[in-house]
Amino acid sequence: MERKKVTDFPPEVLKLFDGYVHGSKTRREFLDEAAKFAIGGVSAAAMLESLQPNFSWAQEVKKDDARISAAYIDYDSPQGSGSMKGYYAKPVNASARLPGILVIHENRGLNPYIEDVTRRLALLNYVAFAPDALSPLGGYPGDEDKARDLFAKQDGKKRIEDLVTAASTLKSRAECTGKIGAIGFCFGGGIVNLLATRMPDLVAGVPYYGTQPTADETAKIKAALLIHYAANDDRVNAGWPAFEVALKSHQVRYEMHRYDKTEHGFHNDTTPRYDESAAKLSWSRSIAFFNKHLKDI
Repeated sequence: MERKKVTDFPPEVLKLFDGYVHGSKTRREFLDEAAKFAIGGVSAAAMLESLQPNFSWAQEVKKDDARISAAYIDYDSPQGSGSMKGYYAKPVNASARLPGILVIHENRGLNPYIEDVTRRLALLNYVAFAPDALSPLGGYPGDEDKARDLFAKQDGKKRIEDLVTAASTLKSRAECTGKIGAIGFCFGGGIVNLLATRMPDLVAGVPYYGTQPTADETAKIKAALLIHYAANDDRVNAGWPAFEVALKSHQVRYEMHRYDKTEHGFHNDTTPRYDESAAKLSWSRSIAFFNKHLKDI
């Protein structure tokens, strides 16, 4: 499939796609509403297909990279769904215990993009763990639409407990110093914010375009936060002003960056919404942030 750029789509179609991805519009509603923007012989169905992830486009670190050891591991979540699974990666030549980073996926489960992010962190001398919230339903099914459908059927409260427990699982690993951070994207960004309210021992959180906690919950945050937002993301950005007030009011350490001319999902290098400049800049900021707070360098 030819790789499209975000500029190949009318802004209205991108908003419709965001609604489709996040459950406010059905596939049929997207197709019906996007049809009016179909130009140059490109149908609404073709636009929808072009906007879907193509995991062959981006794999920075191969699964069999000899510099890391990666595997799927099981963990127990007694307050959540019981038996869970996640993807764990670490550098093979580590001579001492390392800080840990929890990687939280979007609302489609543990897909190849998130696994690749996990391996990228292992190459930077972290132990990294990406839980699959879809574990109770058989795990990520290999199809993004099926994954979203499964996600919508889950018990949200149990799912949160599964992800909170994943952080504790990472923290207790023998290879981990016990000092942990978290990074997440979209749904995962919101979970990073939530983890910061739930875990006083979370040291650093990096939410990408994530929904925000309430002011009362924000008061519980002890972690330092590095917050990334897209410019064209009204749905998520609407919550920022109140969150900023709460962060300042409760003296939470934070930085916020909004990236010009970007769409929700700009870090995900498997979709047309990917913005190379913003993705690389935000990633370099994220790694410097983790290094500062988790490695003291």
